[in-house]
Amino acid sequence: MRIFHSLGHVFGGTLLIAGTMIGVGMLALPVATGEGGFFPAAMIYLVCWLFMLCTGLLLLEVCSWMPKDSNLITMAHRLLGPVGKGVCWVVYLFLFVTVMIAHALGGGAVLSEICGCTLPPGLFIVLYVVLFSPVIYLGTKWVDRLNMTLMVGVIISYLLFIPVSYTQVNVELLKRSDWSKAWLALPVLFTAFTFQVIIPTLMTYMDRNVKKVRLAIVLGTTIPLIVYLIWEFLILGIVPADGPFGLTEAAKKGWNAVMPLKEILQDPFIFKVGKAFAFFTMTTSYIGLSLAYLDFLADGLKIQKRGLKKVALCLTVFVPPTLVAMTYPDIFITALSYAGGFSCAILFGLFPPLMVWVGRYIKKEGKNPQVPGGKFLLATLIVFVLIELGMQTFHTFIT
Repeated sequence: MRIFHSLGHVFGGTLLIAGTMIGVGMLALPVATGEGGFFPAAMIYLVCWLFMLCTGLLLLEVCSWMPKDSNLITMAHRLLGPVGKGVCWVVYLFLFVTVMIAHALGGGAVLSEICGCTLPPGLFIVLYVVLFSPVIYLGTKWVDRLNMTLMVGVIISYLLFIPVSYTQVNVELLKRSDWSKAWLALPVLFTAFTFQVIIPTLMTYMDRNVKKVRLAIVLGTTIPLIVYLIWEFLILGIVPADGPFGLTEAAKKGWNAVMPLKEILQDPFIFKVGKAFAFFTMTTSYIGLSLAYLDFLADGLKIQKRGLKKVALCLTVFVPPTLVAMTYPDIFITALSYAGGFSCAILFGLFPPLMVWVGRYIKKEGKNPQVPGGKFLLATLIVFVLIELGMQTFHTFIT
C-alpha cells in the first residue's frame, strides 16, 4: 500500500505540474511564434524547457533548506534580504494578476464559444471564475482531484484533435523561418513553461520528499514539451501567418490559437474538439495557478487559511483580475507577454540561481544540490535571463 500511496503522490504531482504548464500559455504559443515559423519555434521550445527545468530544480533545492510551508517570499527574504523580499512581492503580485487576467479572458472566451450565446463577454468571464473558484477554497486535495478529471479531458480532446486536424496540415506553411522574429516569442514561452509556482505547494503535499518532487518535476515538464511541439506543428501547419485570419492578425486581436481555426477550416467538428481542448487546458492551468497564488498570499501576509480569513484570501485572488479582464477584453496576448517577459523571467529565471548561489557559496547551506554545474551553470542561467529581460525591455519601451 505504501508503494501505491507514493506513486499516487508522484502521479498527482506530475499532473499538477503538467496541468499548470498546459494552459493559457499553450493557447497563445502558436500565435506568438507564428511569424517566426515552426523550426525556429521548436528550437526555442527546447532551450526554454531546459532553462525552466534547471531553475525549477534549483527552486526545489532552495525549498529543501526552508521550514515547512515556506513560499517564495520567505525564501527571498532569508537568502536575498529585505530588497529581495520587496522585489519578490511586487513582481509576484504583477505576475499573478496578469496571468489570472489572461486566464479569465481566455476562459470566458472559450466558454462563450461553447455555449454559443450572444451574451456580453463580461458575463462569461464572471461565470467561468464563479464555476472554478470554489474548489480553490476547498484546498489542495480537491484541486488535485479536479485536476486529474480535467487532465482526462485534456488527453481525450488532444488525442481527438491530432488525427482530425493532421489531414489539414499544409507542409509548405511549416517551411516558414524567421529567426529574428522567433526570439520575440520568448516572453510568452516563459509563461507557458512556468510551473515553479506550484513547487512549494508540492513540497507540502508530497511530505517534503525531495526525490518524489524532483521526479514529478522532470516528468511533469517533459509531458507539456511534447504536447507543445505537436500542437505547434498542427496549428502552424493549418493556419497561415499572414492573411485576415492568420496568426499575425490573431495576435493583434488578442485571440488564442483555436479562434482562427473556425474561419480557416470551416469544419465544425475540428473546431468543437479544439474548443474542448482549449477549455480543459485553460482550466487545469487556472486552478493550479490560483492555488499557488492563494498559498503565496497566505505565506506573505502570514494569514491562516481558515474560515473567513481564507474567504478573504480567495476574494483577493479572484476579484481584481476578473474586474480588469472585464474592463480590458483585448489584452490576452499582452498580459501573457508582460507576465512571462518580466515576472516569470525575474521570479523563476533569475531568483532561483541567485538564491542557490547565496545559499551554497555565501550562507554555506550546501544541502541537497539538485543541478550539477556549480557556479558556471548558475552564471550561465543568470546571463541568459538578463539577456531576455533586456530584449523584453527594449521591445516594450523603446520599439
